[in-house]
Amino acid sequence: MSRIGKLPIMIPAGVEITFGEKNISIKGPKATLVTPKCELLSYEHKEDKIILTCNFDTRESLAQYGLRRTLLANCIEGVTKGFSKTLEVIGVGYRVSVKGNIVELSVGYSHPVHIELPDGITAKAEGQKLTIMGSDKVLVGEMAARIRRIRKPEPYKGKGIKYESEIIRRKAGKSGGKGKK
Repeated sequence: MSRIGKLPIMIPAGVEITFGEKNISIKGPKATLVTPKCELLSYEHKEDKIILTCNFDTRESLAQYGLRRTLLANCIEGVTKGFSKTLEVIGVGYRVSVKGNIVELSVGYSHPVHIELPDGITAKAEGQKLTIMGSDKVLVGEMAARIRRIRKPEPYKGKGIKYESEIIRRKAGKSGGKGKK
């Protein structure tokens, strides 16, 4: 049994949860999210918490047990608090700006790179930092990874786009041997 799956999910005030036939709809102050239900699990809604239980003792149902509980808990946290990822743009002449729902990056290419943000995602640029915010944890992480992929940090000078908490392993440059011909 999953230790994570056994934990009840607490529902904060101001969050409405609707169980459909195939989906669970979570409505909160920030957004409305929908997550699919798993037929292998049963969902029990008691006052201010949700409890998941396994219907079958198969390998697949046990694998889904902890996963579905975590996905549902992330949706509840997303509609109340939201999620954010911060990226740092490091390099001489590297810039980032946000115009509406378009992020513009100048990261050493001959042209600026424009990325359109999907619905539910917002961005804020402060100097060399770009913060991606939204209520869907998966979408926030996916957009941050997509932006980082444009210019990954390189190991020699550390130039590129990196996560705020990421540590870049630096390499020594050429050692310039003397007397080699």
